[in-house]
Amino acid sequence: MRLSRISSTLAGAFFLVLASAADYDRSLSNLMVVLREVEGANKSDETLKASGPAKATIDGNVVEFSPAWFDFLGDMHVRFVFDAPSSMRGLTTEEFAAFHLTPEEGVKVAIANMERVYGPPVASAWSGGIMAVEGHSADLNSSYFLDRDFWVMLLKQHPEGIIVAAPKRGGLLYVPASDKKGVESLRRSIAMLFSTSGNQRVSSALYQFKDEHWSVFQPPVNARRPRLHGLDVRF
Repeated sequence: MRLSRISSTLAGAFFLVLASAADYDRSLSNLMVVLREVEGANKSDETLKASGPAKATIDGNVVEFSPAWFDFLGDMHVRFVFDAPSSMRGLTTEEFAAFHLTPEEGVKVAIANMERVYGPPVASAWSGGIMAVEGHSADLNSSYFLDRDFWVMLLKQHPEGIIVAAPKRGGLLYVPASDKKGVESLRRSIAMLFSTSGNQRVSSALYQFKDEHWSVFQPPVNARRPRLHGLDVRF
C-alpha cells in the first residue's frame, strides 16, 4: 500500500521531530514501536509490508518523505519511534535501515526495549470476563499487541484461541475464544470503544490469536473494498 495522501498536521509534526533529532537518543536501545490506524484498510495477513513514501502539501509545496511505517493487520500499521520523556519521534526508513534489521526483528528489539523501560504486559480483569493489558505507560499499552511471547504464553492457557481488541493507544483487551459471552460483548462494544477514543484511536477490528498466528476476527467498521489508492493515516 502506498500512502499518497497525508494531513499537513501529520507532515508538520513529522518534520518538526526530525528537526529536533538531537533531543532524542537514536541508539538501538531506545527503539520502540507503536500501532496506528490506517483508515479504510483491512489487511488479511500479519506480514509487515513497507507502507512506502508519503506525500504532503506544506505551504503550497508537495513534499515526499519516507517514514519507517509498515502495514500490519486489519486497519493497523506499525511505526518505529525513538522514545523521550514526554514525546516520541518517528524514524525515517534510512534511520531504520541503518540498524540492519528486518521489520520483524525491529519489532522484537522494540518490544524488549519497551518492557525494559515500561515493564512487561500485565493482565487484569476489566469487565464481564474481558481482560485489560497494561504496562507503565498508557500511551504504549496497545503496543503489547506486538508482544508475541505474551500471547503465546496465554495461548498455552487458552489453546482454543484468544480474541483481542486494540481500540485506542491506551486500551488493549482480550477474552478467551471459548468465552462466548465475553466474545459477544467485545463484538458489540468495539465500535463504540473505537469511535469514542478520538485522536487516540487505533483499530475498530477484532483479532484472533490462534496456533501462534494473528488473523482478523471481525473486520474494521470502516473497511472499504476495493481499497483506495490513497489512504489517510492518523498521527
